[in-house]
Amino acid sequence: MDEAPAAPCERILLVDDDPIILDSLGAFLREEGYEVVAAESVAAAVQALSGDAFELVISDVSMPRAGGLDLLRYVRKNHGDVVMVLITGYGTIESAVEAIKLGAYDYLTKPVIDDDVRWCVRRACQQQKLIAENRRLREQLATRYSFDNIIGGDHRMLRIFELIAAVADSRSTVLMTGESGTGKSLVARAIHAHSSRAAGPFVEVACGSLPETLLESELFGYAAGAFTGAVGAKEGKFAAADTGTIFLDEIATASPALQVKLLRVLQERQFEPVGSNQTRSVDVRVVLATNSDLQAEVAAGRFRQDLYYRVNVINIELPPLRERPADIPLLARHFLGVYAAEAGKEIAGFDAEAIECLHRHPWPGNVRELENCIERAVLLCRAGRIGRADLPDAVAASHNAPPVAAAVNEDRPMSLAEALATPEREIIEAALKRNGGNRAATAEELQINRTTLYKKMRKYGITEGARLEV
Repeated sequence: MDEAPAAPCERILLVDDDPIILDSLGAFLREEGYEVVAAESVAAAVQALSGDAFELVISDVSMPRAGGLDLLRYVRKNHGDVVMVLITGYGTIESAVEAIKLGAYDYLTKPVIDDDVRWCVRRACQQQKLIAENRRLREQLATRYSFDNIIGGDHRMLRIFELIAAVADSRSTVLMTGESGTGKSLVARAIHAHSSRAAGPFVEVACGSLPETLLESELFGYAAGAFTGAVGAKEGKFAAADTGTIFLDEIATASPALQVKLLRVLQERQFEPVGSNQTRSVDVRVVLATNSDLQAEVAAGRFRQDLYYRVNVINIELPPLRERPADIPLLARHFLGVYAAEAGKEIAGFDAEAIECLHRHPWPGNVRELENCIERAVLLCRAGRIGRADLPDAVAASHNAPPVAAAVNEDRPMSLAEALATPEREIIEAALKRNGGNRAATAEELQINRTTLYKKMRKYGITEGARLEV
């Protein structure tokens, strides 16, 4: 017989009311290199599962009070990654068949044979590895575009999260405004991921990156012979997004002729490909974004007023990073974790000078600029913490600049809590620094209780050493 592949899992829970089986089969599995925990009943097995992690459960079918099938149902409901193999006697094959239907990976018949056990267990462990990997990939896809992954503790960001949840499942057009790099694409994907269209396609089009002559055919497709070089018909982005969501970024760059077509497709969900008289109908959710002032564009005659009213059904305004300084350390820690893992580096955080630079830089490129900054710093870092020298020159030069604060704009309503957020954060950080990070002493100095201090530190993303580390 060919040599079996190396075992990909380590921990097995062995369940049987017969101590001889537990001893003999447990000893065999330990000789094969597995870590084995024995349980003499289903109750003991449930207790073991609640306290430890196992890749595989091997259980006898027939036991007093509760049997292997009962344990199988419990495992399927509460421990989806765990693979289960049942042991049955020759006279209870029907139970084995039922077990497979209930989700058992395989079954062994008594008396168990060493080679059968060896191969069954190793195949079951390989199956468990695949199950766990598939779950991990699904979770990555879900969290990557989940608004829970849009980092922010600022009260405006929290309102945006609420708005995403409220509008995600509607068909209404969403217009996102805000400076470049504030995360409009990520919000669009979050809207799609939280909608009933999540299983459908998500199609993103950067309108500003395409020449005016190509944008129309890119969006609506074209018929064969529509123009020189169109030797065959091509499906456009709207058709590709059917049953899903299309995200049109930089929509202010659309030409007047294209704006007419966009107005129709938004109203009627119909269009004709370039060079074709055939009308296409699509079931698509439209999300748009711009970093321009569309009202100013309408006033200047560069953007159709009727199209503006049609796209501005639900508006999500993303604030620039300089107006949410409390989110800078939260985002910095997040990006550090992502890129340190990619680079295979162990980096504990940021030193005091680096944190000062991050807080004082105005971030004209917003979150995208911060992400690029942290990615570069991770690659250059040679110590246990990221220092000022690891940061881009423009960010490192911010060390002596005044700290970024939320801008007070007479034209934009601002709550008192928002206006006081930056000075409150700075007062807490200064007190922590004076007290060497001692929270009890800091709370006493500020004349607040420690619970209040902890809550405010979490709110502003302040770590135990104030700005000494993140």
